[in-house]
Amino acid sequence: MGELSQIIKLDATDSTNLYLRNLMRSQKLSDYTVVVTQKQAKGRGQMGTSWQSEAGKNLTFSVLKLFKSLPSACQFNLNICVSLAVTDVLRELNIPDISVKWPNDIMSGSSKICGILIENVLKGHVIPSSVIGIGLNVNQTNFIGLNKVTSLKLQVGENFDLEELLQQILEKLKLHLSKVEEKTFPELLPSYEAMLFRKDKPSTFKDQKGNMFMGFIRGVSPEGQLVVELEDKIFQTYGLKEVSLLY
Repeated sequence: MGELSQIIKLDATDSTNLYLRNLMRSQKLSDYTVVVTQKQAKGRGQMGTSWQSEAGKNLTFSVLKLFKSLPSACQFNLNICVSLAVTDVLRELNIPDISVKWPNDIMSGSSKICGILIENVLKGHVIPSSVIGIGLNVNQTNFIGLNKVTSLKLQVGENFDLEELLQQILEKLKLHLSKVEEKTFPELLPSYEAMLFRKDKPSTFKDQKGNMFMGFIRGVSPEGQLVVELEDKIFQTYGLKEVSLLY
């Protein structure tokens, strides 16, 4: 898959995304520069949710992706490509019942196995670069105080080599993100929608005001919003954090 990525290994850091973003300010980095850490003190999920990880047992890393001319309107295409890269690897490892919980948590059954946090640098209407953070639960088997969380080891009962796993994910990222500027939303969408967690199943949601409602996830809009069918065939789209899926 072309040249090898530059990999920066840290024993511990607050956040690999933050470390990589700070590094970008001080030096010119090459495409697919990776920062990987044994222990992440302040891992963040989407919109500031925290992420619990035992040192040395999981894969916590960030990847720099440089673009020639990715329009900011195509941001969600990136989410799709990164989600599909991770799900490809997990399916090849025979992890059961893999799906993507919108926008970009990876699930095995009804438990979260991987979180993705993509932070885009914006310049006008284009994205010159993105920092892709991935937290994959690998060999950790005890998640105190967290329910609906699992790991590769919990799912298949074996230990995984973290370095090997990192290389597999990088290879798939390079595959899915190659020529991403030329890929269109309609082209990418079917594979992503086919992986959507609880698609077409009656589900319970909660809106920002705390109101609960029923609906069916029908897909994703070109802007990356969740399309939910409510009663009386009314279709509603929801942006990130406007709605949460309770089950």
